Order: sequence, then structure tokens, then C-alpha cells
Amino acid sequence: EVQLVESGGGLVQPGGSLRLSCAASGFTFSVSDMKWARQAPGKGLEWVSMILSDGKTYYADSVKGRFTISRDNAKNTVYLQMNRLKPEDTAVYYCTQGLSRGQGTQVTVSS
Repeated sequence: EVQLVESGGGLVQPGGSLRLSCAASGFTFSVSDMKWARQAPGKGLEWVSMILSDGKTYYADSVKGRFTISRDNAKNTVYLQMNRLKPEDTAVYYCTQGLSRGQGTQVTVSS
């Protein structure tokens, strides 16, 4: 059974930083592409970033240059470093693998 457990969310002021983590189990992590998505209040799910099994990374235009995705295959964990956060980054952030996603972690950017 695929399990994805996100952590690291919280309340941060505009311009601040957070690092999200997603601990994965139930599948072969090292050969899996991993994604982060987010859902803002009243909006649909938005793709944020992806890291392929070979380490290639991709970002939505809205976060490019501010967010960095990475992975640690030894720990079966994918990360999302978020810098220069904006109020519009406020959302529940989900780690996804295939059709599976975790429970999410809330990120709130507000002064």
C-alpha cells in the first residue's frame, strides 16, 4: 500500500521560507517520479513541481526560481524548499505518486 506522509507546513510571513518533507513507503521510491501539488481555499488542485527518478526537476511558472524540489532515495523522502513565500502560496500542499497522495500539510503565508 502506497503511503505518503507530508510534514513541515505552518504559518510564515511573506518573504519567509519553509521546507516540506514527504516520507514515502509501499513502493520502490528510487525508480518513482514524485510530485508536489497544492490546493488553495476554494480552488482546484494545482501542480507545483516534479522530480523524476533520474533527478530532473520541473516547476510551475508560479513557483519557478523560488521553490526547489529534491529527493533522498536513501530515506525515501522528497522535499520542497520554499523561499520568498507569497500570500498566494497559501494552500494545502500534497505529495503525490501516481494516483496516490498524502493527507497534505497546510502552508499559510500571512503577516
